Amino acid sequence: MGWRTVVVTQHAKISLMTGNLVVQTDTDRYHIPVRDVGVLLIQTVQAVITAAALVALAEVQAKVIFTGRDGQPICTTTGDYSNAQSAVTVQEQVAWPQERMMKLWTRIVASKLQNQIRVAQFVNAPIENLQQELDQLEFNDITNREAVVARRYFPLIFGDDFSRSDLTPINAALNYGYAILLSTVDQAIGVRGYLTCLGIHHARTDNAYNLGSDLMEPFRPIIDQWVSQQKIRDFTPDIKYGLVGLLNVAMTYNGQQTILRNAIPKYVGHCLDYLSGTVGTIQVEVEIPNEVSSHALNGTV
Repeated sequence: MGWRTVVVTQHAKISLMTGNLVVQTDTDRYHIPVRDVGVLLIQTVQAVITAAALVALAEVQAKVIFTGRDGQPICTTTGDYSNAQSAVTVQEQVAWPQERMMKLWTRIVASKLQNQIRVAQFVNAPIENLQQELDQLEFNDITNREAVVARRYFPLIFGDDFSRSDLTPINAALNYGYAILLSTVDQAIGVRGYLTCLGIHHARTDNAYNLGSDLMEPFRPIIDQWVSQQKIRDFTPDIKYGLVGLLNVAMTYNGQQTILRNAIPKYVGHCLDYLSGTVGTIQVEVEIPNEVSSHALNGTV
């Protein structure tokens, strides 16, 4: 899996030539080694991509994300799991022990709530009520502290009148960041050969990404923190670039310094190993950065 995030924002043709992804725009021509690409984000409906390029990207397990006319991610490529998935893997996933799924979900929720509290501290908001809810977290979050905290958390971060259901530039930015995050988590799940539709908590029949929706939760506050520090009056390309660039943000996972794009596959792999019984214990310690990243993207057209 590569390390570069390539974003195409204008009329272009994306093709393959001697192991390189070639992006031809109206004025320029870019050559990018396919093996270096981790994510290709096509952020325009004025671009075309050849079958050869798609196949080459799939072979190196790169993710291709397409956005719709509204600029929000609408479609991602998904490999056929040919190298990893088998009937044994799927049967194993269907038979994951309920006790382990509930224990993992408890750890995931706890990590998410801890990071939401860190974001509240970061913006100098009061955290007492959020901390009380975390202290009341029970096994498998049977009292749904996650939802209770969400209702209190977002108004603390974005203002008393803020609602996640409103059609605002801030919500557009949050949704965009979450979509990039979900795609990255789903990519890590698919590489291991597991089905993204079978979750441990989310179970919507119309959601093909229930497992990704479960596992991404501790990382969501990284998006919240970054968005909270931007002056977002319109959902501009610069905001989108910044959100994609968060894949390279420095953070701490299970006590080790890393970047988000490297932490996610390690974390997903650890969770899947625990659910499948390969390891006996589970550790979910995701710590958000102490400052908001201003890193530039490593490939923008």
